[in-house]
Amino acid sequence: MPAEVSDLRRSAFLLLISAAVAIAAAKVGGGENVYEPSRFKPPEKEKDGYGYEKGRKWPVSRPEPVPTFSSNDKSRWATVRALVHDGTYVIGKRTYPDPNNPKAFKDKGIKTDPVFQSVDVVLNPETKEFYSSKPPLMSTIVAGQYWLLNRALGWDIVRDRWLVIPTIVLTWNVIPFAVYLVLLGRLIDGIGKTDFGKLLAFTTAAIGTFLTTFSGTLNNHSPAAFCILFASYPLLKAIIENRDMTPAGYAICGFFASFAATFELPALSFVAALGVPLLIAHARNTLLFFVPCALVPFLALYGCNYIALGTFEPVYEKFGSEWYRYEGSHWSKIGTPEAKGLDFNDEPTSVYAFHLLLGHHGWFSLTPVWFLALGGLLGLGIKSAPDVRNVLSGKPKGSGWTMELFAAMTLVVSLVVFCFYLTRTQSYNYGGNTSGPRWLFWLIPLWVLAVPPIADRLSRSTVGRLVCAVLLGASIFSVFYPAWNPWRNPWILQWLEFKGWLQY
Repeated sequence: MPAEVSDLRRSAFLLLISAAVAIAAAKVGGGENVYEPSRFKPPEKEKDGYGYEKGRKWPVSRPEPVPTFSSNDKSRWATVRALVHDGTYVIGKRTYPDPNNPKAFKDKGIKTDPVFQSVDVVLNPETKEFYSSKPPLMSTIVAGQYWLLNRALGWDIVRDRWLVIPTIVLTWNVIPFAVYLVLLGRLIDGIGKTDFGKLLAFTTAAIGTFLTTFSGTLNNHSPAAFCILFASYPLLKAIIENRDMTPAGYAICGFFASFAATFELPALSFVAALGVPLLIAHARNTLLFFVPCALVPFLALYGCNYIALGTFEPVYEKFGSEWYRYEGSHWSKIGTPEAKGLDFNDEPTSVYAFHLLLGHHGWFSLTPVWFLALGGLLGLGIKSAPDVRNVLSGKPKGSGWTMELFAAMTLVVSLVVFCFYLTRTQSYNYGGNTSGPRWLFWLIPLWVLAVPPIADRLSRSTVGRLVCAVLLGASIFSVFYPAWNPWRNPWILQWLEFKGWLQY
């Protein structure tokens, strides 16, 4: 007797989870920074302003094999090493052997170790101490994990980096990814109407987004996306079951929403977009459970920042100051002839906006399955006006939320985040050498949840299903294109450069 369709679908979900988690784990276990000849140029005789040869120089001798991939993750690992071995956030120190010559400096400490060298480093102009430019909370939590491995097993992040780093990345990227997929599967099962729509959405979640691409490297974007889903889960379950959230649901919602914002500052818009309607509809539960739990991650973030730097102001707010533009810094090239490449992009805002949506780093061009999600969000969002009035009335049913209202919230938050990056001209480098629009990755679970409604409609015809399959396939191509390292330019930009149509 053939299995029921629902049983087949759930079996498909299980197999997709198994495949996706195995892929993520393989990326962690087999991860190694690979030197790619295409990224190097023959050294030029001419020196830049700091005495370094221009262009990326191919190593003369065999480099140390490392399971780290970019300045981004190396900067965090440097802080982790400093916290556990030195009890400080300081990753280096600058001295001046000749006080009369400010360019004759000598740097020492972790930041000079080739395994941990990074451009994502700042220098305190008063103490001449180096710090990672990354917010310290994530590195502090990772340091706690490393401290346990170091004390319990004797592992050393320098000597045993092939044990320490993959183990920690597994706990940050792979285990939460498995939980994320299980919860998403439950929500998609409740939101979608057809097997095709549900399978399309879940396949997208499993292997069709850049969360898979970045699973092998320590980064802030993956945990931010997981937290967004964990925060949304109790609310969406309440919507599906037509009830209010439990007190625990309010607490989980508040904690993970604000925890996501500690990884991605623009996710503050998500905290507000959840919290304000909940406060209007159910002030008591929101004030007793949502708000206190939402404060915990923020207190931890600013507490770590104060301990590290002696100020509550995040160090990235000092971009453009002497903290970043010290002698020898990558960012000191701003305004000089050496300021070339994507990091120093100064194209018009309209061009940047195009490429961030439909161009070489495009949300839609690299992951075209989001066109389906946009259709679902618009279709539901247009119907949300009665639900907004229902919440404002002060006498809502259940949690006060509906799928239509949640879709409208997703659209508003996505627009706010997009506009946020359009106003930060120092961020026009698209996130540097990265295979996708990484600053938008935390929106991924919200957009995955918008796929079923439109996919359900398209599933009624063969052409509709074919369109969905093509969009999904193109998305998966972008996800797996950076075979060794996610910190590489997208395939669209590489193609444009190959054709000579664009060069940063």
